[in-house]
Amino acid sequence: MDPIRNSTEYKSEGNVENVKISNGVEENQITTEEVVVEAAPVPAAVPKAREDRPSYRDDRGQRKQGRRGPRRDARVKPEFDQKIVSLRRVTRVMAGGRRFNFSVALVAGNRKGQVGVGQGKAGDTPLAIEKAFRNAKKNMITVNTTKNMSIPHEVEAKYAASWVKIRPAHGKGILAGSSVRTVLELAGLKEVGAKLLSRSKNSANNAYAAVKALRALESTKIRAQDK
Repeated sequence: MDPIRNSTEYKSEGNVENVKISNGVEENQITTEEVVVEAAPVPAAVPKAREDRPSYRDDRGQRKQGRRGPRRDARVKPEFDQKIVSLRRVTRVMAGGRRFNFSVALVAGNRKGQVGVGQGKAGDTPLAIEKAFRNAKKNMITVNTTKNMSIPHEVEAKYAASWVKIRPAHGKGILAGSSVRTVLELAGLKEVGAKLLSRSKNSANNAYAAVKALRALESTKIRAQDK
């Protein structure tokens, strides 16, 4: 590199002198060398070895079930099926105001010849249903059926204002409606027919009449002995 030189003029008493001051750097002088030190690269964080990490996939790449734990066992099927046939809200006027209760009537059965009707009352619906189910189990009856899950003979019964007739219907399935059909289905009957002989639209009373009629059935053995 060529040395850098600067020239400066100074004035004295009446004389002007051009003085050149050399501020340059000679070649024989020691120069300061700039040493550039390159920073050593910082090694990146080494990821944890795959062998140390738990594997949630099998050899085929599919996710295993062990991460979420074992599956829950299948729900145990209850012994009796139940179906609500009537749900009403009852209002009572007390000194402090109105009080609301719920009245539930349901049919419970195991579809193997046992069936019952129960009623329950409580301040909330779930408790009323629980009471009705306990009452239905208490009033459970066993129906005398034939081999093809029909009834041995025709029968009829009356409960309050409800009057129902039930008779065999071979090869036709269940021919019934209203809550009477619910009673026949939960009892496990398959080839029967029922008819309401009254104009009552009270589902709970119709169900009670159907259960009363099924209770009056005689077994095939007793009828054979009578003949």
